[in-house]
Amino acid sequence: MAKQDYYELLGVAKGASADEIKKAYRKMAMQYHPDRNQGDKDAEHKFKEISEAYDVLKDEQKRAAYDRFGHGAFENGRGGAGGFGGFDFGGGGGGFADIFDEMFGEFMGGRRGGGAASGRGQDLRYNLEIGLEEAFKGTTANVRVPSTVACDSCSGSGAAAGTQPVTCPTCQGHGKVRAQQGFFTIERTCPACHGQGRVIKDPCKSCGGAGRLRKEKTLQVNIPAGVEDGTRIRLAGEGEAGLRGAPPGDLYIFLAIAPHPIFQRDGANIHCRVPIPMTTAALGGTVEVPTIEGSRTKVTVPPGTQSGHQFRIKGKGMSVLRSQQRGDMYIQAVVETPVNLTKKQQELLREFDTAGKEGSHPQSEGFFAKVKELWEDLKD
Repeated sequence: MAKQDYYELLGVAKGASADEIKKAYRKMAMQYHPDRNQGDKDAEHKFKEISEAYDVLKDEQKRAAYDRFGHGAFENGRGGAGGFGGFDFGGGGGGFADIFDEMFGEFMGGRRGGGAASGRGQDLRYNLEIGLEEAFKGTTANVRVPSTVACDSCSGSGAAAGTQPVTCPTCQGHGKVRAQQGFFTIERTCPACHGQGRVIKDPCKSCGGAGRLRKEKTLQVNIPAGVEDGTRIRLAGEGEAGLRGAPPGDLYIFLAIAPHPIFQRDGANIHCRVPIPMTTAALGGTVEVPTIEGSRTKVTVPPGTQSGHQFRIKGKGMSVLRSQQRGDMYIQAVVETPVNLTKKQQELLREFDTAGKEGSHPQSEGFFAKVKELWEDLKD
C-alpha cells in the first residue's frame, strides 16, 4: 500500500514552518502515543507513521530531498537510515530519542549535549549603592565579591600537576548514558563523571579535584553617567568559575541611588525646594541655588511670588544615559515667614498691615470671599 504524504499525515501545508510542523507533531504524538493507547495496534501504527514523517520534515536536508523525490528519496539507499521506513528507533542519532528530547527535553533538565556545559559557573549578583552626583557624572567603583576562582595549581582542570583528566569509561566522554526500557530509550546524566565526560584519577591537592577555590576578588566597575535606580550592569565571565575548566558565570551589578538631602530625581529632571525670604518674594529679587554638578546659579524672583511657584532652569538636570543631553531643573519656591522678630520689626509689620490696600493679598481675599458667599447661601 502506498505511503501517505508526510505533510498530510501531520496535517500541515507543504510550506509550513519548522515551528508549525513541530507543534502539529507534538499534538498528534500525544494523541497516538502507545502509553495512552495500550493494546491499540492502529494507534501504535499511526504513531510510527507520524514519527517517521516528523523525522524527515524536521531536518532541512531530508525535507528538501523529500520535497524533490517524495518517499523515493529514502529508498534504495537514498538517504535511508534503516529501521521503520528510514526512521531509527535504536540508540543512534537522529532517531526516536532525538524526538523525545525535543518534546520533553525542557521538562527533563535540558537536551542532550556536551557535559562540560553543565559545569558552567553560577551567575552572581552584587548590590551597589551610589550617590546622585555619581549617577550624574558617572564613576568607577571598586567592588569586592566573594566568589570561586580557577585553581592556580591545576589551571582549573582539577587534576594534579603532570596529569590530565581522562575520558570517562562509563559514557565514553558523552556525559550521558542511555538505557533501553521497552519502547523508549532513556537518557540520563552519567553517574560516574556527573555529565563532565571526563574523570580525574589523581585529583589536585589544592582544590580536591573541583578545579576552583573559594576566594574574594576585587573588580572595577565603570558606571556611566545618567544611570537610574535599578540599572543592571553585566560583567561577563566575572561570576563563579566553572567546574573543571567549564565556562565561568557572569556578575550582575544592581545599582541603587541613595536619597539626596537637597535634590529629588524624576527621570532626567531634578527638583529642589528653595526657601525664599518673605521680603524677596514680595518685592522681587534674586536667589542663588545649588546645581547637581556642584556649582551655583542665580534665579530671578518676580515680585509677588507665592509658595509653590516653580522656576524651570533648562539643561541643569541629570545626564541622559548614552547621550549628550541633560534634563531640566525645577525650583519650587517656599516663601519663608520670619520668626523671632524684634519689637521694631513687629511695629513695622503692623504699620505695613495697616497701610495695606485691597488686592495686596489676592489668595486670602479670594478665599474669604468664597467663604462669605457660602455662608450667605446657607442663610437663604
